[in-house]
Amino acid sequence: MKQILVVDDDPQMRAALKEAINRLGYDTIVAENGLDALSKLTKTPVSLVITDMKMPKMDGLSFLKEVRKTVGNLPVLVITGYGTIENAVETMREGAFDYLMKPFSFDKLTQTINAIIDRSKVDREIITADPKINKLLRLAANIAASDTTVLIYGESGTGKELFARYVYQLSHKRDNPFVAVNCAAIPDNLMESELFGFEKGAFTGASEKKLGKFELANGGTILLDEIGEMSLPLQAKLLRVLQEKEVDRVGGKQPIPIDVRVIATTNKDLYVESREGRFREDLYYRLNVFPLQIPSLKERPNDIKVLSEHFLKKFSNLLGKQLNGFTDEAIEFLERQPWRGNIRELENTIHRASLLAGGTEVDTDDFMLDEARPQAPAVTVQGGIKDMEKEMIFKTLEEVNGNKSKAAKILGVSVRTIRNKLNEYGKNIPD
Repeated sequence: MKQILVVDDDPQMRAALKEAINRLGYDTIVAENGLDALSKLTKTPVSLVITDMKMPKMDGLSFLKEVRKTVGNLPVLVITGYGTIENAVETMREGAFDYLMKPFSFDKLTQTINAIIDRSKVDREIITADPKINKLLRLAANIAASDTTVLIYGESGTGKELFARYVYQLSHKRDNPFVAVNCAAIPDNLMESELFGFEKGAFTGASEKKLGKFELANGGTILLDEIGEMSLPLQAKLLRVLQEKEVDRVGGKQPIPIDVRVIATTNKDLYVESREGRFREDLYYRLNVFPLQIPSLKERPNDIKVLSEHFLKKFSNLLGKQLNGFTDEAIEFLERQPWRGNIRELENTIHRASLLAGGTEVDTDDFMLDEARPQAPAVTVQGGIKDMEKEMIFKTLEEVNGNKSKAAKILGVSVRTIRNKLNEYGKNIPD
């Protein structure tokens, strides 16, 4: 059963909140002030914290900042009285999930708690301790229930698709399909039939009817990933689909109505692209109804440590190794890096460090970064890149007792690639 921690110096308010929360089916732990609450958080896991703003010894804002330092992205609901609304807004900037103004009804408390619990289930996919990301999550949650078109901006590797799925999972369409289309990966000559489908005999090789991605997503959500890569002629056809809410299959005789929520992502500035003629201006304004700008990893330094620890736990489990954390020097090293590849680059770095770590902690010597990095330590491998590749494959196979399938999963390649590489090295490891 989920546990909720109530923090309030007023015994009557504590008792009232405890009774109300118990009626909702949750267990309740109470604390008289922020210091008392922090002590209890170190001993007992909770799903939500509800805290008053004005308390002795440690106020709600100071308490929230300490929670963020020690527990990370734990959901916090702030309760505030008249006259402290400015403080409540500040707590939202510091990462509180929501706030309630006194007095409030039982129904309002119920609605708020249930919404936070539902959102926190989805939040587990987005690991963060950064106020900017928490603000974006609140904005995304606020518009998730509508069918508003969302345009998500961000550099490659910042987690744009995770945000798209976050909006979908909090929407009323979450029980219907979520279909992702990588606009950068599909050739122009295939994109139209991929998106809108085709009828049997529409062109040479069309031996049977095929539904397009929009029809497959009917009733649900479609993600148009890296939409800035779409050709201008196809943009015109996409604009018509968004305006008319219907698709025309290639070779079809009549349009097919659709009900699809559109989320698009891009690593380009589509306003600039539209002004310079590389992206249709009318499509830009059709998509840019609710924009979300995901900051780069370098702009969210609070996340470097929590993400590194998350990835280390993930790869420790995959490799079956006992890696308990990072040395202080290793964390400082990670926080100094530019991370041009963002979270994807950080994940790959922690993956390699997990493979190379010889002890129970990852140290700076375990990192292997791009040679172009001025701050990265030099890594000398006999024979250069080929031997580095060979060493990583052999080390991974050793960690998984020669299991090629597990090694392929860890390295992000196919089993066939592993076999081919072993043949190339003249090494025979039985399946």
